[in-house]
This record gives sequence, structure tokens and C-alpha cells, in this order.
Amino acid sequence: MIKAVIFDMDGVIFDTERLCIECWERLAEKYGLSGVREVCLQCIGITENVTREIFLKAYGKDFPYEERKKEMVQIFQESCGAFPPLKEGVREALDEIRLLKLPMALASSTREEIVRQELTAAGLDVYFDRIIGGNRAKRSKPAPDIFLMAAESLGAAPADCCVIEDSFNGIRAAHAAGMMPLMVPDLLQPDEEILGMAEKVFSSLREAAGYISSAVG
Repeated sequence: MIKAVIFDMDGVIFDTERLCIECWERLAEKYGLSGVREVCLQCIGITENVTREIFLKAYGKDFPYEERKKEMVQIFQESCGAFPPLKEGVREALDEIRLLKLPMALASSTREEIVRQELTAAGLDVYFDRIIGGNRAKRSKPAPDIFLMAAESLGAAPADCCVIEDSFNGIRAAHAAGMMPLMVPDLLQPDEEILGMAEKVFSSLREAAGYISSAVG
């Protein structure tokens, strides 16, 4: 039985992953970085520290990651304003789940300061009983740490939690945590491995919310 709901943020709540890749591609043209889209896809659903490692592995230990990341963030902020674009149907889905009176947490690999800032700017922070950023977890997804922290913060057993995720590493983490992984794919469609881990795959967040409503009801 579903007794608590845990959300990822980027690619589920906000359409940030697509926009981040577009910003990196603009920098790739400027600095001659080959294969940057493929590198970015490897970084979906993981923390900043692991992302840095992937970029350094791809472009060499002397790659000025911090400088380029700062440029990317500036382009990103100029593109989206106060907060990133929302995925379609986000507010309606959150409203539907809130009517179920289930505790809700948001567990994102993004640094918590940024998570809270973006959710508050979008007026979505009020939906979540707990908000946990990736900087609080000892290990990045696909390790289950952040989801286990979220369940504990809600006072829920892992087996009673469902997790709404878009990324492969997020699904792996939810599965490793012993939770119910619900996938709403964003940039990557699930392969056989992920299909074997996900409880269900949905075309939209609203569809996932409807499934949770039917399961609880």
C-alpha cells in the first residue's frame, strides 16, 4: 500500500534537464567540446560532485569545469528567469496527490539551497512536507541514500513509499531502497534493465498521479 510519495525534481517537476543540455551545447560550440550531449546524459540524476568527475573523465583532468559550469548556469538563468519551466501538468498532479492526504517529500540530487529556491519561486514548496537536496546524502544515486533519508523524514517505511523519477539512476536508487519506482521518462526512454525495476512507466506526471490515486483509493 502506498503511504507516502517521494518526488525527484529535475525532469519530473521542472523541465531542467533539456534546458541544461541546450546550454552546455552552446558552450560546446564556443569551446569546441565534442560529444557534450552524451556526457550530459550520463549526468542525469546524480550529484554535482559526480557530475564533475564525469566531465573531467570526458575532457581531461585540466578541464576548467567550475568556470564552464558557471557560464552554463548564467546562460541557464538568462533562459528561464526566476525558476525553470514546469513539466506539463505538474500543478494538477500535485493537487491530485495532495487530496489523498499522503505525506510528500522531494528528494533531488541538486544542492538543497537551489532546490528550495526554485520550488519557492514556482510556488511549489507548499506541497512538500520534507525537502532534501543531494548535498545531504553520503552517496549519489543510484545509491538509495537520499530516498531512505526522505522516507525516514516522513516517518514512513521504505516499502510503503512510491518514488516518481525520470532518470535511470533514480529508478535504480528507488529500487535499491526497496520502494515502488514509478517512472515518467524525460530525455531517456527505459531500457530492459529499467523496465525490470520500475513498477510502472507513465507518459506524464498526471498519469502517474492518477495511478497513485487509484492505488490508494
